[in-house]
Amino acid sequence: MKKKVILYRDIPAQERQRLDNQFDITFFNGINEENKDAFIAALADAEGLIGTSTNMSSEFLSLAPKLKAASTISVGTDLYDLNYLTERSIPLMHTPGVLNETTADTLFTLIMCTARRAVELSTMVREGRWTSNVGEALYGTDVHGKTLGIIGMGRIGYAIAKRGHFGFDMKIQYSNRSRNLDAEKELNATYMDIESLLKTSDFICVMTPLTPQTERLIGAKEFAMMKESAIFINGSRGKVIDEAALVEALINGTIRAAGLDVFEVEPLPASSPLCKLDNAVLFPHIGSATTETRLKMVTCAVDNLINALNGDISQNCANKKQLNR
Repeated sequence: MKKKVILYRDIPAQERQRLDNQFDITFFNGINEENKDAFIAALADAEGLIGTSTNMSSEFLSLAPKLKAASTISVGTDLYDLNYLTERSIPLMHTPGVLNETTADTLFTLIMCTARRAVELSTMVREGRWTSNVGEALYGTDVHGKTLGIIGMGRIGYAIAKRGHFGFDMKIQYSNRSRNLDAEKELNATYMDIESLLKTSDFICVMTPLTPQTERLIGAKEFAMMKESAIFINGSRGKVIDEAALVEALINGTIRAAGLDVFEVEPLPASSPLCKLDNAVLFPHIGSATTETRLKMVTCAVDNLINALNGDISQNCANKKQLNR
């Protein structure tokens, strides 16, 4: 008899077929108020979960007594109660690796857009306000030769640093839980504490996971340490920074500009003060949003679930270390 699996996000037909070949699938195209009761009923027999963009709290997960594995179509795991899954010895599979380069492209686009005021000036042209040569008041700032500080030198942080070092001759410095010797050898990166990095970097890019230790990692105190000319980039999770403090820093000129792909509340409400600031470039959480990469993520997540429900969590298990203790 096939294992029962809940698919709670629409995926390409070829990947859905692979799941159908292996499992008895119950499908929900997202979880909402209309189908929430049906989803809860399906949890009673579910042995596997696969999807994304839904908060899987311990309350939800406790309604799935037969659950053996979960697979999120993302590298981030913050939508799952990972501690609860670990307590029940349930592996959570995720998709690191396949989105590194694409996400780094996105974050470096934010660096370029904020430095050269691309969105602001494009809007000026579209609105017919380009009536004379651009003067000093609308100048941007150079990227090449500047200092790029990365908080969180993991796979994506390394890929961003690589673009800065090889493509723009940037000086790379980083803060991380542990030293990244590859970055130091290949990119001549300098390891330092966060405070030193904030004070000396021209561009500051945050790429840490969201954990109790990193929530509100960057707030008013940290923005005050930065150069007035600094540009702040966040591609991690919105709650890693104090968004209100960032707004104040941008309004008051504490820092020059910010480029954001993530926010405390998503989608970002149109009423957010960030939407009124010319020195904030805002992307709708598109770090991995290319056709090629999103397909790779789904393929990886399907592989992960098939492997996990067959007892193999050797690759891409977010809580493997805890389960092996």
